[in-house]
This record gives sequence, structure tokens and C-alpha cells, in this order.
Amino acid sequence: MLPRRFSFWLFAISVIAAGACPISAGAQNVTKPEVRTEQVHATLLAHAPQGVPVGVAPEAAQGQPVWVGLQIEHAPDWHTYWKNSGDSGLPTELTWTLPPGVMAGDIAWPLPRKIPIGHLANYGYEGTVLLPVPLIITPEYKPGPLADSLDIQLKASWLVCRQECIPQEGAFSLKLPLRSSTALHAAAFDAALKAQPEPVQGAHQVEVKGGGQRLAVRVAGLPAAVRGQALELFPETPGVIVTAAEPVKPGEPVGPKTWSQRWDGEVWTADLPVSPDRAESPSTLPLVLVAGTQGWRAEAPVAGAWPALAPLAGVSPALEAALQANAAAAPAPAQAVAVPAGTFVLALLGALVGGMVLNLMPCVFPVLAIKVLGFAQHSGDRRAHRVGGLAYGAGVVLSFLALGALMLGLRAAGEAVGWGFQLQSPAVVAALAVLFAVIGLNLAGVFEFGRLLPGSVAALEARHPVVNAFLSGVLATAVASPCTAPFMGASLGLAVGLPAAQALGVFAAIGVGLALPYLAASWWPAVARLLPRPGAWMDVLRRFLAFPMFGTVAWLLWVLGQQSGIDGAAALLALLVALALLLWTLGLSGRLRLGLGAVALGVGAGLLAWVGPSVTHPLPAQDAPTAAAGRWQPWSAGRAQAALAGGQPVFVDFTAAWCVTCQYNKKTTLASAEVLDALDAARVQTLRADWTRRDAAITAELQKLGRGGVPVYLLQAPGQPPVVLSEILSVADVKDALARLRL
Repeated sequence: MLPRRFSFWLFAISVIAAGACPISAGAQNVTKPEVRTEQVHATLLAHAPQGVPVGVAPEAAQGQPVWVGLQIEHAPDWHTYWKNSGDSGLPTELTWTLPPGVMAGDIAWPLPRKIPIGHLANYGYEGTVLLPVPLIITPEYKPGPLADSLDIQLKASWLVCRQECIPQEGAFSLKLPLRSSTALHAAAFDAALKAQPEPVQGAHQVEVKGGGQRLAVRVAGLPAAVRGQALELFPETPGVIVTAAEPVKPGEPVGPKTWSQRWDGEVWTADLPVSPDRAESPSTLPLVLVAGTQGWRAEAPVAGAWPALAPLAGVSPALEAALQANAAAAPAPAQAVAVPAGTFVLALLGALVGGMVLNLMPCVFPVLAIKVLGFAQHSGDRRAHRVGGLAYGAGVVLSFLALGALMLGLRAAGEAVGWGFQLQSPAVVAALAVLFAVIGLNLAGVFEFGRLLPGSVAALEARHPVVNAFLSGVLATAVASPCTAPFMGASLGLAVGLPAAQALGVFAAIGVGLALPYLAASWWPAVARLLPRPGAWMDVLRRFLAFPMFGTVAWLLWVLGQQSGIDGAAALLALLVALALLLWTLGLSGRLRLGLGAVALGVGAGLLAWVGPSVTHPLPAQDAPTAAAGRWQPWSAGRAQAALAGGQPVFVDFTAAWCVTCQYNKKTTLASAEVLDALDAARVQTLRADWTRRDAAITAELQKLGRGGVPVYLLQAPGQPPVVLSEILSVADVKDALARLRL
């Protein structure tokens, strides 16, 4: 027989699971002197060979240099950027946190190199580069009498590129001894300082010619040793000349994308093309000239009138138009606007069909155990079937309405949440794991709720069997809501931007769709006649169905491991073992029950106090599992835009560990050799947006796409509108979408 005396426990925990808000915690930044990624190894270095000049006159301090710097070691084929990055890219930025009285100077940029990329060119660094920065120790710096070091903190950000570009950042810290010499990295600082361009004084000039299309450059005062040599030119002001212009041989004519140079006695001259996308009209143009490993810097005043500036082109016109169209099509998050009746009916239909398909999702499978036994128990009682079906449907629909209202309320209050948000909380995941473990132990016969609940509660349950069916619907909603069935994603995305009445109508339609198969089975006599009569087989089936419950516990433990780490998952597993021991002892009789029960209760209480906090403590952001290295990179809006700006399509997998549909697609379609080969052939940058924990940026991006939950699969090429693929992803879907890209 189906044990019906567990509904009150089931109700208490499932209501917590269905209605709890996600827990968020600020990431703790643990700084250290180095940061490693697959592309770079960045290290904060210091150089103070004579110690830190504390309490000395400014004139004397000049003879005691103090340098710090960020050293970047690039992986082969990767590069970062100079102060003028060229046609694309971003220069490395350093933000210092120093004690009062200590100031940081500007970066002493070493000589860059020109890095051609197709028909463009950038200025930057490959291999190993050190970006030195002088520290200025003023008389106002007064360390305490017991202080023995100067605390230095740095937040750095850089863009590292190959064919694709990846924005990265790091937090660094070190303690610089005040009284002892720091010269371990003297060779690195000496080499970096020798790579600085030397200032050149003389009659320099830049003249705007050819109606603003050309620049005539004259630099005087260069060393005699370089006269007659061809020099490389690096303007410090970005967006003035055509960076990718190629030099022509002496005597050859120049064009819009070429430049020439020659020596006029002691004066070096050049004829440079002006960029058609020029963004500035400088009155002085700082220039760096390079011959081999030596460089010189000249500040040349500009003569002549600059023509009017061209409109600033941040992205291509086609991409700009596509982005504007996407923004116009996306629902406005701050305003709830009613949609036309036809659109609303289609949204309801999609929600209804999506709710029906949700019954096939693996999220809902554990609840089938309860419903199968419930139908079998009343196979000959049509009235019990109908009442149970209605109660189950009421539980599903009301729970969907409650979850929808809670989500809309949090959104209105400014919270960044989406569908399935309750499983972004480690506390909710742990509560569900406890719930399914208890149900599994009960189905397996380890204990009976009838021996635990007071007699009055058991009698109340016997008089109201409909409570079980209702709470089964609540449980089905709690487990099913993290999944997004086909047809349902667009309806959910639309719902979060609708007025409350229309939005709740969509949520109610999803609930009706989920409950509809059970309602049909409970009201259709033919289905009821197909069910076997009660008998001994029910006890065997009951014990067998305990294993899907334990399987769900294993899945939830894995989800918790993504949120709270291996320690949190292990702590919950230990607590579940203690809970199983306690439930088993409470099923015993006499003194044995009291003795062993007290021991089990003490063990459980001790474990709860010792390891319990680890269960609900989220991992710091930098320790959380991220996309696998190599093919799948962690998603960020900047990384996606950098790839598109570099001419590379992007494929984004919006996923979560608690979404079983997401995990199925990841292990099948997205792991298929056919799909991976097709992505490689189209040079697609693959990104993974992990929504396992709360992430406001991912929530905002989903809302831009008109979606309210995961999975979502996005494919976009430069200059083209984004394509959102089906939630149930197939190899054919991905290959067809790739084939339609206009590359």
C-alpha cells in the first residue's frame, strides 16, 4: 500500500523548496602577486635596490628609485596591447591602491611591435613584457614605528588576443620591505627601462596636406648612427593614421593604404595616410620611431587645418543596425506592456504545450513514483481517481502561480532572477536532497511515517487522502520549474515583461499543461481500466521506485557541489547518512529505539553543528567551477562582443547544473563530433554562460533574448541578428543554423 502518512513532512519541505529566495554572497577577493590563465602569466614585481626612502628630502629620494610593474608572459601566438592599440584591442590598465603619501606614476611603456591581423594592424607585445611604473614616495608617507613593509595592491585589466580576444583581469598584492634592498628582478626592470624610447629634441613638425588625406612628418635630432636606415613609426595618439598602411619603396607613389619614408640630410621625413575614421584632431602628435631594439620619442606640433571628424565607428553599420533591432525587439524590463490578444493567445498555447512536454523531462521523473502508486491504489475507485486528479492539478497550478508571482515580485523589486531561480540557492538544493532522501528511505521500507507521526495526524490524513495528491502537485512544480521545455521558453520570456494579470495567465497555462496528462488519466475510464488491481506487486514496485529518488539525491548532491564545493556536497552526504540512521532507529521498538535513537540524534546534531554551515556557504566566485578550458570559455558580454568585433561568430550555451535538460544536451549534441567539427569549420567562438548560481549579467542577457530560463542556445555572426535555437537541441539544428550564417 502507498504510505500516505508523510504529506505533512512533504508539505513543509516542498513549500520551502518552491518559495525560497536564492541566497547570494559577495565573492571574497583573495589577492596574490600572480595570476595565471591559459593565455598569460601575469606577475606583480617590485624593484627598490636601496630600499624605500622614508623620511628623506625629495631631492635625496630621487636617488633611491622605487619601481613596481606588471610582467605579462604570453602563451605562443597571443598578445596584449600598447598605449595605442592600433585598429582594435585595448591597452592594459593598472589601478593602484597605495598608502597615503605614496603615488604611482604613469606606465613607462616599452617599445611595441606591429602585429598585422588580416587587413588590420595592432600595436602590442608578444613573449614577455614588463610594464614598469615609478612609485613616488612623498614626505607625507609616515609608516608606523612597527611597520616593516609598504603594502601595494593592484587591479589590472588586459585584453589578450590571438585570432579571438579574451578580456581578463586580476587582483595583485605584495609587501615591499622598507629597510632592505629589493633587487631580485633587477634584470627585468633594467631591460624594460632600456626599452623605453629616448626623447628627441629638434625642429619636429607634422603638416596636414592633400585636403586632410595625408600627413607630412619631419623629425630632426635623431642619432647619426641611424641616418639612412628605415624606421618603424608608432603614433601614440590612436585613430589618426592608417595603422595597417604598408611602406613603399623609395620613388614609388603612395596611396590611401601605403606610406613612404626618406632621409633629408639629418631629418627623417615620412608621408602618411590619414585614417578615414579619424577620431581626434590633435595639435601635437607624439611619435615613437624604432630601429631594431632602440627607439626615440618626438612630440611634433601639427601645422595645417584638420578636416571635420568622421562619425565614430565603434562597430560596423550592419552590426549596429542588428543590435538596435534586437534592442527594439526585446521586452523592456522596467515597463510591463500588454500585448495584443493574438500574441497573448499564442503565448498561452505555447505555455500549455510546453507544460505538457515538461512531463517528459527527467526533472519530473521522480514524482512519477508517487503518482503511479497513487493511481494503482485506487484503480477500481473512479471517484478517488477524479478527486485525486483534480487535487493534483490544483497543487500544480497554484504552485506555478505562487512561483510566478514571487519571481515577478522580486523582479519588480530590482532583483535579477529568472525561471528556476529557487535552485540557485544551496539551501533549497540541500532541502530538496533531504526531501527526496526521506521519500526514498520510506519507499524502500527503512521506516514508516505511521510510526513517527502522532495518531491524530495519521487519522487526519486518513480522512483527507486528497492532501497527498495536492502536495504531489506542489512537489512536481518544485522539481519541474528549473527545466524549460520546448515551446515554453519564449512564453516565459514574454511573461516577465507582461502586466501581472497576463503574466500569471501564462504561468497558469504552464501548470495546466503539466497537470493535463494526470487529469486525463483520472477522468478517462479507459485509462483507469488499464491499471492493474492492487496486490503484492505494489510492494515490489514501491521498493523499486525508491531508486529514482536516490538517483535524484545523487543529482542534487552534484548540483550542490557546483555551488558549495566538494566540502559542501560531502557535508550534506554525511548529514543524509546520519538522517537515515536516525529514521531507522525511530522505527525500532522498546528500549532499543530509545537508546539507539538518542545516539543517532546526538551524532546527527554534532555533525550538523560541525559541517552544517559548509552546506549552504557558496563558493567564492573565483573558486566556482567555470567552463572547461580550451573549447568552451566562460561567457561574458565583453568576451562575446570582442569576438564579434574581431569578425568571429559566437555560440553561447546558457546552462545550469540543476537543469537536467541542459546537462543532457551538453553530453549529447554539444559533445557530438559532427557539431564540434562544424563549429570549428565556421571558426565559431564557443562560450558557456553558467547560471547555476545567481548571475545578474546572465539574467539580463536572457531577458534581452526574450527568455526567462535555461537552456538557451544562441548563435550570432558579425553584422547579423542573433539566432536562438530549440531547447531540445539536435545535431541537425546546430548544423542547419551554422549553414545559414552569412560568413
